[in-house]
Amino acid sequence: MARHLITSALPYINGIKHLGNMVGSMLPADVYARYMRQRGHDVLYICATDEHGTPAELAAKEAGLPVDEFCAQQHDAQKAVYDGFDLAFDYFGRSSSAQNVEITQTVARELKANGFIEERSIRQVYSNADGRFLPDRYIEGTCPHCGYDKARGDQCENCTRVLDPTDLINPRSAISGSSDLEVRETKHLFLLQSKLAGEVAAWVDEHGKDWPTLASSIARKWLNEGLQDRAITRDLDWGVPVPADTWPDLAAEGKVFYVWFDAPIEYLGATKEWSDQDPANRDWKSWWYDVDRTVRYTEFMAKDNVPFHTVMFPATLLGTRDKWKKVDYVKAFNWLTYYGGKFSTSQKRGVFTDAALELLPADYWRYFLMANAPESDDTSFTWEHFAATVNKDLADTLGNFVNRVLSFSRKRFGDEVPAGKAAGEAEARLGEEIARLLAEYEEHMDALQFRKAAAALRALWSAGNSYLEEKAPWLEIKTDQEGAALTLRTAMNLIHLYAVVSEPFIPASARAMRSAFSLADDTARWVSQEEAKALASVPAGTAFTVPPVLFAKIGEEDLEAYRERFGGTEAQAGGGVEAEGKPVR
Repeated sequence: MARHLITSALPYINGIKHLGNMVGSMLPADVYARYMRQRGHDVLYICATDEHGTPAELAAKEAGLPVDEFCAQQHDAQKAVYDGFDLAFDYFGRSSSAQNVEITQTVARELKANGFIEERSIRQVYSNADGRFLPDRYIEGTCPHCGYDKARGDQCENCTRVLDPTDLINPRSAISGSSDLEVRETKHLFLLQSKLAGEVAAWVDEHGKDWPTLASSIARKWLNEGLQDRAITRDLDWGVPVPADTWPDLAAEGKVFYVWFDAPIEYLGATKEWSDQDPANRDWKSWWYDVDRTVRYTEFMAKDNVPFHTVMFPATLLGTRDKWKKVDYVKAFNWLTYYGGKFSTSQKRGVFTDAALELLPADYWRYFLMANAPESDDTSFTWEHFAATVNKDLADTLGNFVNRVLSFSRKRFGDEVPAGKAAGEAEARLGEEIARLLAEYEEHMDALQFRKAAAALRALWSAGNSYLEEKAPWLEIKTDQEGAALTLRTAMNLIHLYAVVSEPFIPASARAMRSAFSLADDTARWVSQEEAKALASVPAGTAFTVPPVLFAKIGEEDLEAYRERFGGTEAQAGGGVEAEGKPVR
């Protein structure tokens, strides 16, 4: 089977993420990684916290903590939430790791040796009020292209054009708001993307033809506008240091690499962190070096991260002239909005991941978010839609099926799966339908079409309900006890099948369904077409228990409480250019 390397965009260190961040990268990557593992593939799913940049320094200062201590605390806090969401990373690292420092510096040296990094004197904005050079993202002003008055110094979030701070009209410090700015000369390293533009374009043409339109169109838009040389160092105290053996003067000045230079390299760094935990059995380079034909690499991210992953990071790796693995497939997502507007912590609007877990178990959120993933367009979260989905799909279609089958069978036949008569025409039709729907589910999962996959999974659950309504064992038992036993035995096999194939979406509930049956040799990782048609994996005589209710319905009182706490009307939601919560670095 193939080897699959999977990464999701690194969540920034400055606080707990909202549901849009979750559905835009980490959750779909987890669903896909779980599925590929179950299908027998060798999978490595890597993620990490993105810890460098000015916001980390400022947040640490506000918290009264050294920046390294602040980042360590925030990493643990985020990891706890992701554990709560049942995200099965193979490793969740930190971009401030020694491994990332080592690899980032190595990559920079290779780029310099090949003529793709040069030192330039530039004139950079200095804030007299703040007593510091201002990173691009901490200069605000009016975009010269679209007139948006809150454009940042590296990119306008309204028209998405890449900017330099000196492009802004009426610039001001985003830290103090002061317009007492002056331009001073300083030296920085530049990645000569202009010299790599042709190679990057050829690479995107070759590899991007199978990407979703969202990813490929953004990459080509950047390429068509022309790649500009980019400064890849900053005047900060916190970051990957410029290596003194290569640039002694800049190292002496305390220059560090720009966060968007070292953050993607942390995919390699985190893999080395993982490998260094067990070097006798793990080899990070077997996933990243000279493996184009043996490893398939899939990246997950929201659309605002696409340019850096499809243009800048590939340019960086291509420029090393080394055999680093580059992405095969970019799964990009649009934004999840909150009632059409953006999530806002300060205005208590929208659901953040820690609060979500306080309200309901992770599977409620996992299923809803993936069933409504913003794949083709932005998706709006509303409490009404969330409750309707949970109540209909999870509570009624799946949860009620499991509960009534197991409860009724225990009441009428005891605590073991009843035998009954041999399967008949109804069971044969059901088996064919289940096999067909399973194939459809697999097809969508293989294609990373998550909304369609969720719909196919829901159809599998619905097929069980249709069979149960057709056979009506509660009536059948009055005239044909053996027939009713067959119906229940078949339905219990459906529950086991649901447990196996639903695991990528709702792992905790899948475990609960599967553990209801005392199957000593239950090692099934997936369900074959033959097994789907036969529905015989749980034999008669198997002991079972009735699990607690899998999914509780969300009532109107619950909805009122949620809307009160988080906001919940179109008027409250307000406007917003984007809702993914693009990290300010």
